[in-house]
Order: sequence, then C-alpha cells, then structure tokens
Amino acid sequence: MSARRFLASVLVSLCALLPLPAFVHAEVAGSLVIAGNGPELTTMETLARAFEKANPRAYVDVMWDDNSKPLELIKTGQAHIAMTGAEDPALASTQIGWDGIGILVHLSNFTKEVTKQQVADIFSGKVKEWSELGGPETKILLIDRPRNQNIRDAFETQLGIIGKIPDSAKVISRDESVVKTVVGTLPPLSAVTYVSLSTGLSVVSTGVAVRLLPVDKIEPEAPTVRDGRYSLRRPLLMLSKKEPHPLVDAFAQFALSAPGQAIIAETYIPMPSK
Repeated sequence: MSARRFLASVLVSLCALLPLPAFVHAEVAGSLVIAGNGPELTTMETLARAFEKANPRAYVDVMWDDNSKPLELIKTGQAHIAMTGAEDPALASTQIGWDGIGILVHLSNFTKEVTKQQVADIFSGKVKEWSELGGPETKILLIDRPRNQNIRDAFETQLGIIGKIPDSAKVISRDESVVKTVVGTLPPLSAVTYVSLSTGLSVVSTGVAVRLLPVDKIEPEAPTVRDGRYSLRRPLLMLSKKEPHPLVDAFAQFALSAPGQAIIAETYIPMPSK
C-alpha cells in the first residue's frame, strides 16, 4: 500500500470515530413548531428550511402571528420553541444572536443624539417637545408597539419604564406601517418610535426619509451592539420546555453552528466566536 493510500485510510478511520453534528444526525426526525410575533420571521423561516435540508426526515412549522403569545403556546404544548427577547424561569433558554433597538425619527428631525435616560423620559411622557433635546420646535408623537411583542418587553425593561408609556401613544404592530407613519408625520408633530436595528438600518440604507439617533454618543451599528457599547439591545432567545427534546436540541445546535450563525448574520448580530 502506498504512503498516500495508507494516510487516506487512516483519515477515513479517524473520521468514522468522530461524532456527527446533531443537526445532521440520521435519527433526527419528526415535526417541530416554532412560534413568534416579532421581526425575526424571515430569519427563522430561513433557518427552518436549512435545518430541513440537513435533516430530510424533520419538518419545521414556523407559526407567526403579530397577536400571538409565544410563551403561552410553549406552556400549553402547541409549540416547541418560542422566539423571545427575555428569559422565563419556567423554560429553558438558548441565545442565538443579538438585535439592537433603534430609535427612529424623521430625517428632518435635527436632534443630534439622545441619552438612554432621555429615551426613557421621551417614552414615559416626561419630555414632550423635541426642543427640550436640542431639536425642532415640534411636539413629540410617540409610536409604541403592541404589548405582546418581545421588542416592547425588552425596550421597557431596559429603560425602566414598564407600564409607563402613555395611553396616548399610537400603537402600531408592523414595521412597514411604523416607518410609513414616521415618514408621514408632519409639523407641528414629529414622530419617534423604536424598531429592530436590522429594520432601521435597512430603511435608512434604501433612502427612506428616516434616521436612527445615537444613544449616549454611540452609533447604532452591528459592532457596537455586539460588544455592548450600544446599550439598547436585546438577545435573540429560543425558549422551550426544560425536558430534553431531540428535535429542539438539534435545532438549537444548528442555529449555533457555523451555517446557522451565517443565516442569523444576514439580518442580526451573531454570537461571538468562541
């Protein structure tokens, strides 16, 4: 036997001893239901299709509804995984990435920047005029998100304003409608809202008449979200029941694998490399 053929034989034998990654394991089969109501829909659908391709005997149903309560669906057994931005002590949690929370205003709003405390004061109704922040002589129109959406939970929690956003704030669910409202609000009002950073950066890059405000002198960008300098951020969490479940475990491992993190990086900030 030649040296080259002998070396190849040894490598094949060694590879046979190595465990296969969970997401390509032949025993991974069955149906998996993922529930959510936030902006992660496209990412989760892409992850689901890639997981199915790697596991032909597995089927993933992505169940998304703006008005749903994903955690309740987990607890009642109607779904296996819920996408959220906050942990629940009764459920297991796996973080698969980060998302910034961008403060979005009209392009004509010349407010240079805000502090995290000023964002809290804006959305709790303490600051009512942009001129108080060095901006235009217009009243602040607050645009809020529905109570059940995980981005609102993370936003209120980080700012310490849970339950303090005024009832007068306009509540809008879909990002597209939120952006259109900010663009279409004219003086004497000037709108402000909070959005997934991926959404905010996307609309800014395509020339929509909006801008993202720096917070505490830090620009809202992927690198500053990843290292924590931009403090308005939320984890992308997959929550599930604490009991082991082969498909849930396999999907979580896939999401954290190189192919899974590459999919997440198309929209969000992937986990730091170990």
